[in-house]
Amino acid sequence: MRVEGFGPGGSARPAGAVTDRRTPPSVVPVDLTALVISSGWASGINAYATVAVLGLLARFGDTDVVPAALGRTDVLVVATVMFCVEAVVDKVPWLDSLWDTLSTVVRPLVGAVVAAQLAGGADPDRQVLLAALGGGTALASHGVKAGVRLAVNTSPEPFSNGIVSTVEDASVVGVLALAVAHPWWALGVSATLLLVGVLVVLLTWRLVRSAWTQRQAGTSTPNG
Repeated sequence: MRVEGFGPGGSARPAGAVTDRRTPPSVVPVDLTALVISSGWASGINAYATVAVLGLLARFGDTDVVPAALGRTDVLVVATVMFCVEAVVDKVPWLDSLWDTLSTVVRPLVGAVVAAQLAGGADPDRQVLLAALGGGTALASHGVKAGVRLAVNTSPEPFSNGIVSTVEDASVVGVLALAVAHPWWALGVSATLLLVGVLVVLLTWRLVRSAWTQRQAGTSTPNG
């Protein structure tokens, strides 16, 4: 059965069903909330990939969940070009951290805009609420990504950045594809990845600090 968006209370709406696309003022569909959080997480990892994937799903996918605005040709072209740029920059040690710094505003902003687009059927107050939720989630995942990359850049070998970047991009595509079909599964996956990311950052930086401390202690020990 083809699904065209979410009905009141987050239930799936069959194709051809005639329903009011506006959400009642006091209700935000739970599936929509899960979709917003998942897309927010993805935006914080790779904003351009998020827009490109959702745009392709809006244009070619058998779904009405993603608004048509994200599938416009100009949006897809810009998102795809910027994704290709980030795909290269994101794999170069230290240049990736510079890119993360420049993206501190871009990723949460994209997360908020994507969330507002997904919440297009809600009343204005709920759109603002969901936009803030998407932007906040994007800021959180962006912070985790930036922390992981700073830690990875302390590694002397050159391959870890490319591996981490590829895993991140694949995770974004997977979570978004899952979010459109099964929002709550995607929410669980993105929340788990966010939590694991925080733990990885804390553990990695603890190891880096320990190694640095031992190195400093070794260099300060007098010879003989």
